[in-house]
Amino acid sequence: MPDHPAETGWHYSYSKSTAKAVYLHWKNDGFSGMLSKSQISFVKSLHQKKFRTEHSLFIVEGLKSVQEFLHSDYIIDTIYYNEIVMPKLGNLSQKIKMQQISSADLDRISALTTPQQVLALVKIPQINSFNLQQLAGNFSLALDGIQDPGNLGTIIRTADWFGIKNIICSVDTVEIYNPKVVQASMGSLPRINVVYGDLNSILKKCLVPVYGALLDGKSIYNTNFGTEGIVVLGNEGKGIRTENIDLIQMPVTIPLFGKAESLNVAISAAIFCSEIKRNFLK
Repeated sequence: MPDHPAETGWHYSYSKSTAKAVYLHWKNDGFSGMLSKSQISFVKSLHQKKFRTEHSLFIVEGLKSVQEFLHSDYIIDTIYYNEIVMPKLGNLSQKIKMQQISSADLDRISALTTPQQVLALVKIPQINSFNLQQLAGNFSLALDGIQDPGNLGTIIRTADWFGIKNIICSVDTVEIYNPKVVQASMGSLPRINVVYGDLNSILKKCLVPVYGALLDGKSIYNTNFGTEGIVVLGNEGKGIRTENIDLIQMPVTIPLFGKAESLNVAISAAIFCSEIKRNFLK
């Protein structure tokens, strides 16, 4: 949301007809009470991508996730909390707007089935240009049309666990600021560089080996991954696009030992990350 002179204070209202925020009142030392209908409407509008884009804000829920964003380069705009969680947040910048609200109001604005005790509005950072040189000497993941928010969030969390810093997404991959993606990433999002772009063009130009998760590839357990590369993972139902399969230099498969029809893409990502690190540590 746009800044407003601190001496006047503020909080915001939201109009369904115009989808615009207007300013009401806020005090720098925080305040408590019920949320207005306009406040609730505004926060709930951020459940939708078009309003996240318009206001450059997204939602983070849960104490651990909010703490991770507080200790990152992301800018926290507003924190809504109940009295139980406030002591756990620690010393916060005076620039962060704070409002203590009831559990009932947290339920109303939450994007979760089981709401947490704290919800933050975080500013969407400006998009940074992506340099292909960032891929050299590292392993990165490339996601071709991943649609499930839970899968993307889990892949981000998995990449963080295994120390993989870059995730390249096709333009039709689910948005990282979707509340379900943010929740599933469990606070790992601030540590992962996630970029969106023309995946086919990136794969054509990159100078590191391109691996792909395919059914007819070499067994992952017999693959020497080396020290750098990109692993391409495909859409949950359709897999990797044909035009991107053509750019894969080393097809790799996770062998089937049982009778399951398929393997979840987030689980596949975890197995690839584990094998990459195991090979590196040999």
